[in-house]
Amino acid sequence: MEHFTPIIAVHASCAFFVLLLGPVQLLRRRRDRAHRVLGVTWVSAMVLNCVTSFFIHPHGLTWLHGLAAFALFSVGLAMWGILHGDVRMHRRNMLGCYLGTLAAFGFAVGVPTRAISQTLASSPVILLGTALGITLLVAAWSGTIIRTYRGTGAQRAPSS
Repeated sequence: MEHFTPIIAVHASCAFFVLLLGPVQLLRRRRDRAHRVLGVTWVSAMVLNCVTSFFIHPHGLTWLHGLAAFALFSVGLAMWGILHGDVRMHRRNMLGCYLGTLAAFGFAVGVPTRAISQTLASSPVILLGTALGITLLVAAWSGTIIRTYRGTGAQRAPSS
């Protein structure tokens, strides 16, 4: 696994975490405590994903670094929006961040010279095992949070 440095491993793990937790947040009931707790987890992983991307530049800065900077800005807008009662702004920016992460993931997997593609070819068991582990982590974490806060009632955000 000479393709994965520790920073790339953290970056890829956070990105995969974000990709898996995103649909949980986008598809389930909103405005409850579980959504908030899972949202803080998602935002933390997204910020770490974006920040670590700036330490990965074997061929200089690319459009992916621009996407990471834009994602940080968009997450900031989403947080500002929800803190000020603008649910629409929050929802749009979070969805945009998620779709941007999907696009970056597609590029990372689809380009043969990228670390994920090279590692999949050279060490598929390790890569797939790691993906399975992150999948189980997201399932356990989101399931635990949703069960913990079940029945606590919806927490309504101020209307915009």
